[in-house]
Amino acid sequence: MTDEELKALVASLAIAQKETSEQMKDTDARMKETAAQMKKTDKIIKELSRQIGGLGNKFGSFTEGLAFPSMNKLLIERFNMDAVTTNYKVKRDGKIIELDVFAHSNGQLNKAFIVEIKSHLKEEHIEQILTQLQQVKTFLPEHANKQFFGILAGVHIPEQLKEKVLKAGIYLAMIHDENFELQTPDNFYAKSF
Repeated sequence: MTDEELKALVASLAIAQKETSEQMKDTDARMKETAAQMKKTDKIIKELSRQIGGLGNKFGSFTEGLAFPSMNKLLIERFNMDAVTTNYKVKRDGKIIELDVFAHSNGQLNKAFIVEIKSHLKEEHIEQILTQLQQVKTFLPEHANKQFFGILAGVHIPEQLKEKVLKAGIYLAMIHDENFELQTPDNFYAKSF
């Protein structure tokens, strides 16, 4: 290789190295810009998640508010309950049980009901009320001598879950003409706890 060819090669390598360096700076700037956009996107996603969660809570509260008058009437008129309380929370031994509706009757009837209200019933809600029914006497020892029954009230309940609720011995209530009504067949047998 001649001196001229060597000089030309070194010059072309210097130019290529300069171009590569500029491309790397450009790539680095783009990566920083992308990282900044990703941070903004993460913030937006977090805010949307917070707002969606808030909407879900509001819809749940709306559903409960819609159901309370119907459940109150049903528990008093059909099941002869003496007392009906909404948003019932009890803390015992550091643990908490929260019930959407708790109703009871003293004297000869001596029964109690737990009502859980859901906008969209899921299988986990069936497990939730069964767990509550199994634990409630621990949280409410003053009512331990009562027979406890459960009611799941929902706006949207998939068909396959309706059968599971009834099979578990839990009353089922659904919205009909802006009121919640029991949806139990004639041969339904409620399980007491």
